[in-house]
Order: sequence, then C-alpha cells, then structure tokens
Amino acid sequence: MWRIWRLYDPLRAMVVQGIFLFGLAAMIHLILLSTNKFNWLDGAKKAPAASAQNSPMPAPVPSAKS
Repeated sequence: MWRIWRLYDPLRAMVVQGIFLFGLAAMIHLILLSTNKFNWLDGAKKAPAASAQNSPMPAPVPSAKS
C-alpha cells in the first residue's frame, strides 16, 4: 500500500476525492428536488382527481321475474 502513496500525493488525492464526493452529493440532491415525491422544499404535489373512467361500476339491477 505504501508504494501507491509514493506514486500519488496523499493531500491531492484527498482533495480530489472530496471535490468528487461533494459534486456527486449535489447532483443527487438536485435530482431528488426535481421529483414530485422527494421534493422536500415545495412538498409533495397532490395527484389530479380521478377521471370518470376510473370510477367504480354501478350496482347490478335485479331482473324482474315473470
């Protein structure tokens, strides 16, 4: 392991890793803020009302016996 650190400067490697992780975290947070479910700033948007197509079937009419 010590041979790897002879090739790379440890301070520069940690700075690059920190910048990469901060950029990754910012990207993930921005992606989550763009969704309806996980937007914690505006809150979840309400779903639109159900249309008539999704309404339940009416009760069956009993047939008259003759």
